[in-house]
Amino acid sequence: MDALYTAAATANGREGRAVSSDGQIDLPLAMPSALGGNGEGTNPEQLFAAGYAACFASAMAAVGREMKVDTKDASVTAEVSIGKDGGGFGLAVVMRVELPDSLAGEPGRQLVEATHAYCPYSKATRGNIDVELVIE
Repeated sequence: MDALYTAAATANGREGRAVSSDGQIDLPLAMPSALGGNGEGTNPEQLFAAGYAACFASAMAAVGREMKVDTKDASVTAEVSIGKDGGGFGLAVVMRVELPDSLAGEPGRQLVEATHAYCPYSKATRGNIDVELVIE
């Protein structure tokens, strides 16, 4: 792969800070209350959900241009779950894709599946994390 851009961030655990090398991100981190923390900061699952949703939405716009369909009124919500997985922890993702009425049915399904094949986050998770696609 020829890198076009590289992001770098440093964190010191779930109870600390996450800071990007350019200073655009500087966030307190905290365990979510559902996992016994105080919930007074963001957590890795929220950051992953935000990144995946944004990447998938951008990928859908690119795929939509190729397919000659308008995706401007579409939105993507990524739900990232963490749970016990054998001896450690694992992640699962539900991608909720809200499409305009003009993309109802088969055209929307084709768009979302093509996007899932194209999106870099989807490629990175394939075979590693269960990802469910839900079209709304």
